[in-house]
Amino acid sequence: MKKVEDYIRSIPDFPEKGIIFRDVTSILQDAEGLRLAVDEMVRLLDGVECDVIAGAESRGFIFGTAIAYAMGKPFVLIRKAGKLPCETVSRSYALEYGTATIEMHKDSIKPGQKVVIVDDLIATGGTIEAAASLVEELGGEIVKIVFLMELAGLKGRERLAKYDVASVVTYEGK
Repeated sequence: MKKVEDYIRSIPDFPEKGIIFRDVTSILQDAEGLRLAVDEMVRLLDGVECDVIAGAESRGFIFGTAIAYAMGKPFVLIRKAGKLPCETVSRSYALEYGTATIEMHKDSIKPGQKVVIVDDLIATGGTIEAAASLVEELGGEIVKIVFLMELAGLKGRERLAKYDVASVVTYEGK
């Protein structure tokens, strides 16, 4: 039986020499791979009580929506700045070269709701740290953060140490 990592394409020297890019599109393009990836992420949530699934743009939307559907939960968008039409809360965070800003609708999380955040990849953890702070600003409680893949060498899990973090596949390097 195949494992999720069997569906992940590794591309050497992209986007620059020495980097191995872990390509999630190879999972999305294979029905069995997609089903397995979603099922494994849902399995990481066994026993976790939650009210809402939230996903970070853009691949967090793909996996988060599938997980929300499988669990019968609503899905909340965490988007790049300027993409949401109603009143938002926002958080900026550092990137390797510059900053980025993400937003959520102000009414997307109700105070006291238990929230699972989903994304495809944890690298340095900056995006999800910002996302978690938005959820908490709105009064939500982060009960788990789930990733399909983790690049352990970039130490994102350390940045998110105060949360319950899980990933399906862990790569030791960067």
